This record gives sequence, C-alpha cells and structure tokens, in this order.
Amino acid sequence: MVFSEKIVDEWVKIWNNYNLDKVRELFLDDYRVTYFSSEKQGLIKGIDNLVEHHREFGFVEGGKDNGNKLWLEDVEVEEFGDMVLVKADWIFQRKGSDKQQRGPVTIAYIKEDEYKIAHAHFSNY
Repeated sequence: MVFSEKIVDEWVKIWNNYNLDKVRELFLDDYRVTYFSSEKQGLIKGIDNLVEHHREFGFVEGGKDNGNKLWLEDVEVEEFGDMVLVKADWIFQRKGSDKQQRGPVTIAYIKEDEYKIAHAHFSNY
C-alpha cells in the first residue's frame, strides 16, 4: 500500500461523523499507540484509553452527525521508509458558531499490513 493523503482524509472523516468504530481501524490497535490531545493534559497511551478519549468527545458506535466540522490546512507529508509524518493545521468549528479553534497537529503513521496512526500530537494556537 502506498501512502496518500486519502489515508489522512479517512481520519478527518471520522472526526466529522464521530464514528467511534473507526478509531480502532485507523489507529494502531494495541498498547503502543500514543496521543497528545489539545483538550486534555498528558499523554494518552494504548488503544483502549484512546477509544475512551474519543468517547469523551461524543464519538459513538456507528457515528452521528452533530454539525461540527473539522478540517486540515497546510498539509505536509514526509515519508521515511515505513513511517510517514503528516504535519498540518487543524481547524474545528462547532455547529452554529462563527468561532474556530485551531492549532498544529503532527500525525505519525507506520506501515504494518497497512498504514496506521501510531502517534498524534495536537496543540492550540
């Protein structure tokens, strides 16, 4: 499998439909996955903790449409063998609000059978 930005688009898609089922599909599904949230202090370790973190954001099995919107801008992709770094700015806007939250994000993908997110790091501007 060759890495393409469509893989990143799948991650954006789960944020826009709050599909908890897809977290285990897109992230490394074991204890090694790590995540720094822009909304919670400390390192989140392991897939079970990461799933719970997404549940706290309102993600549900099968997903839902709540009108919130997340997208990425200024996406840069660098490949290092079986690892890919995605660097971008994330923008989040709640339904009915003109205010946008934004910040930098780095997502590290590793290739096993297919590309999975091994680490993500979000911050706020």
